Amino acid sequence: MFGKKRDDEIAAEQAKETAEASPRNYQRSDTAGAQPASRPALNPEIARRGPDLSVFGPGRGAQPAAATSTPPRATSTASMEPEHKKLIVGRDISLNGEIRTCDTLVVEGRVEAVLQDCKNIEIMAPGEFKGAAEVDVADISGRFDGDLSCRQRLIVRAGGKVLGKIRYGQLEIERGGVLSGEVEVLPEAQIVQAPTAAVG
Repeated sequence: MFGKKRDDEIAAEQAKETAEASPRNYQRSDTAGAQPASRPALNPEIARRGPDLSVFGPGRGAQPAAATSTPPRATSTASMEPEHKKLIVGRDISLNGEIRTCDTLVVEGRVEAVLQDCKNIEIMAPGEFKGAAEVDVADISGRFDGDLSCRQRLIVRAGGKVLGKIRYGQLEIERGGVLSGEVEVLPEAQIVQAPTAAVG
């Protein structure tokens, strides 16, 4: 009894495997002379859809949504650029020439230059600046040698040296700071023209 049942199960599995191995015919049974289809018909919405390339980032895909999201990002970056005009001259780097229109110049190396249209200059402890600079605020921990005009404030930190022709609106010198040369206070009218936010 059990042997017959086992033989029936084996025969059913072999028939199933044979049916899976044989090619399928998708011919409709109600039409006698129709040609057999090579594959089932696809959903027309799926057939028209292109590949999704959005995973590669904006601007690479063929979808218009990715193209429209790029311009606002570019404009927001362009609007932020004026806030980040900062030039850093690192240690063991020498720079010669003329520097214009930067918000902040940070000197850790050696600079020989004329600095114009710049708001702030920071000379760090190992840094040296030689030349002329016209700024709003100067913070000197290293060495400045030349003509310096600070429309608002000059800060000489401990260990900092400022030598040459110096003009300033306000002056702060820490113990150990050196200020030497031709020193002059700017007229009151020029100090008032400077923005008060940067002074405080």
